[in-house]
Amino acid sequence: MNKLLMHPAAKPVVFLLCLLPFAWLTYGAFTDGLGANPAEFLIRATGDWTLRFICIVLAVTPLRVITKTNALARFRRMLGLFAYFYVVVHLLCYSWFDMGFEWADIAKDIAKRPFILVGFSAFVLLTPLAATSFNRAIKALGAKRWQMLHKLVYLIAGLGLLHFFWMRAGKNNFAEVFVYAAIVAVLLGWRVWNYASKRKPKPSAGTRGSGEKSLRSSSAG
Repeated sequence: MNKLLMHPAAKPVVFLLCLLPFAWLTYGAFTDGLGANPAEFLIRATGDWTLRFICIVLAVTPLRVITKTNALARFRRMLGLFAYFYVVVHLLCYSWFDMGFEWADIAKDIAKRPFILVGFSAFVLLTPLAATSFNRAIKALGAKRWQMLHKLVYLIAGLGLLHFFWMRAGKNNFAEVFVYAAIVAVLLGWRVWNYASKRKPKPSAGTRGSGEKSLRSSSAG
């Protein structure tokens, strides 16, 4: 798998796969294929794809470690940028179809409706992550500060879920919200477990030797 993922064609293929949802939505918009309310469909679909890409980005490290497929790491930056791409399209669709690009009304709507405020906050927090995803930015920030900044993705995932939960609360339909929440909980749970495992002190050679001696003594007795 590592060899396949390291192939020069792998990145272009993944790039095109990430663009497929956008191409499908664009095709649907131009062929009247988005149902009775195309504007609402576009807003919701682009929001769904933002959340899906955030889940995919969070899944890269666990999959890389568990399957020992280190080559997966070379796709994380692209996947993160696609999460930002879809949230920008989501925001543009809302600003256009719901608010008609009336910026004063958009500002009032963000301040007035908590679920819009939460979603907009996730977009604002995702912006510096996208802006610092390039090698030059990593070098300028330093590896430690860059890693600290990019831990915001956990908060962004939580805000995205809260935004989705609030949106579905009006129709009392939480099935998909719980699916995404379960995926994020498992991925974050793995990180906590992995972190705790690394920090757990390992028995030293001397301790192991003493333990073995004690066992031998007990057996002899």
